[in-house]
Amino acid sequence: MAALALFAAIRLAGVMALVAVSTLIGRPPLKSLAHSWDSVWYLHIAEHGYGTRIHISATGALQTDWAFFPLYPVLIRALNRFPHVSPGAAALLIAWFAAGMAAYGIYVIGLRLHGRAVATVMVAIWAALPHSVVLCLAYTEPLFSALAAWSLNCVLKGRWTAAGALAALAGLTRPSGIAAAVAVVAAAGYEAVRQRGRVPPGLWAGALLAPLGWAGYVLWVGQYTGDLLHGYFQVQSAWDSRLDFGTGTLEFLKALLLRGGGAVQPIALVIVSASLVLFFLLCLDRAPLPLVVFAGVLLAMVTVVSGPFSSKPRFLLPAFPLLLPMACGLVRAWRTRPAGAALVGGSLAAASLVYGAYIVLVAHQPL
Repeated sequence: MAALALFAAIRLAGVMALVAVSTLIGRPPLKSLAHSWDSVWYLHIAEHGYGTRIHISATGALQTDWAFFPLYPVLIRALNRFPHVSPGAAALLIAWFAAGMAAYGIYVIGLRLHGRAVATVMVAIWAALPHSVVLCLAYTEPLFSALAAWSLNCVLKGRWTAAGALAALAGLTRPSGIAAAVAVVAAAGYEAVRQRGRVPPGLWAGALLAPLGWAGYVLWVGQYTGDLLHGYFQVQSAWDSRLDFGTGTLEFLKALLLRGGGAVQPIALVIVSASLVLFFLLCLDRAPLPLVVFAGVLLAMVTVVSGPFSSKPRFLLPAFPLLLPMACGLVRAWRTRPAGAALVGGSLAAASLVYGAYIVLVAHQPL
């Protein structure tokens, strides 16, 4: 399939860029791929289980590994049981396979809605986004994107039980996994109203299954912290991740205007701002409800939850429905001016690959 071949080629180029820069700076390539930022936490959980605590002397916060959801470490541990498969290699194999499955799921959604050309361009854009570099790393975004994409596919096909089960697994992958559950529940509710009570088979089962993964882990952490309903959110607060209704974003904008922020912070602001515009266009295009809800919840979490602004574009990477309006526009441009569209697309992809290597290995900003 052309779309998957294009996706693999772009991401292989991304891996090669990371390996080349790692070699130049004298860092082992495997360490760059499998031991960058949060990857270290996931690998430690896979090898030793939960329970690690770190006291941050500057803030007095006590950070624990309960902030990291369990599905990815569980899969790493399972694959690590095979001979000659190290935890780092297992983490990369899972991430790369999941990235391919996510690309295929995105393609199927694009194909269903707008045809082969838009679906192919949509996958290519997703592969070439500035923060798509994490699809090459030992991170949870590939796994979450795959589970969410196929859950949304099942919703569009009316396979409600499968949609709910996949959303539950997505909810066990990362905090933003709740977006998949909300999308399934919202779509199920809308379908029930539209059918006036004559609901399709499995609809309520899917709606009930969808939030179980996310809610189950949140309550499990709450039990261990001694505060069933708020314990997990206290854990996240120690990582400077809390509901602040956008005050952190306003403080970031103020600091950026007064002091600047190198290259990473302004580019992050551009990406988040562009995502807001794309969400507006997605709504104008009357995209299917589950896609709008899924992208909207992810976008809302980025804007109203505090945390390093440099990480917010990564949090938006799974919000692939936002790429639908862009893909449609690029296909129209290709049909009128193919040479210009190819030149612009190729140049942006090349710049994105260079930037991806930069933010992982050079920028020293939270990824």
